[in-house]
Amino acid sequence: MVRVRFAPSPTGELHLGSARTALYNYLFAKKNDGKFIMRLEDTDQERLVEGSLKRMLEGLAWLGLTWDEGPDIGGPYVPYIQSERLPIYKKQADELINRGGAYYCFCSAQRLEVLRRVQEAEKQITKYDRACLNLKPEEIKAKLEAKLPYIVRLKIPAGQTIFNDLIRGQIKVDNTSLDDSVLLKSDGFPTYHLANVVDDHLMEITHVIRGEEWLPSTPKHLLIYQGFGWSTPEFAHLPNVLNEKKTKLSKRKDGEAVWVQTYQ
Repeated sequence: MVRVRFAPSPTGELHLGSARTALYNYLFAKKNDGKFIMRLEDTDQERLVEGSLKRMLEGLAWLGLTWDEGPDIGGPYVPYIQSERLPIYKKQADELINRGGAYYCFCSAQRLEVLRRVQEAEKQITKYDRACLNLKPEEIKAKLEAKLPYIVRLKIPAGQTIFNDLIRGQIKVDNTSLDDSVLLKSDGFPTYHLANVVDDHLMEITHVIRGEEWLPSTPKHLLIYQGFGWSTPEFAHLPNVLNEKKTKLSKRKDGEAVWVQTYQ
């Protein structure tokens, strides 16, 4: 069965581009007698806006979109709010480490900031230098027992990542261009990369239909699927919604016109 999802972050009002993405997912599910799932991605706690979720759901309902599973109506894969799924992400991060697809990083924020500045000064691509990649098991054990703060990073393998986008066709990415992104933060919250893949897999999402701004993240997501040994969904990255001048619709240039709430 086709299963798609719309997974907004409650960090503001419902953007027209997000509403269009929700519409595409909704229509694709209806066309294929599938399920349309609503999932709340609230792992970026610092950017949350009180009341945003309520207004987003009201905006989607005003547009006539209804969902088959979600935080307000439940379903077989509860909870549908990521901040309520933290033990799941911790378990999966540990599993990915055990499978060799991720690793502990004990670098301080200060060290990482110095690294970034040096790379920028030398006009290099800013990326992690893998200082913690080859720590010995006994070193890791000692640091964990000492309760040193850590994050979990994706271990990017050598080679290329090749995938087919339903809209853009075959895409090839040289893995050397990818950073060992953070998957689990020191506060126990996952980043988008880990939470997104884990939830899509556990909720049996068959098609990921999202905006093109997520296209650069897709190779990393595929490597996470690969690290777990999971099958991957189909991907389709939608072009941006444009304004009358044929440029990307944005709050800075288009003001209140970008919000669904403006038209309610």
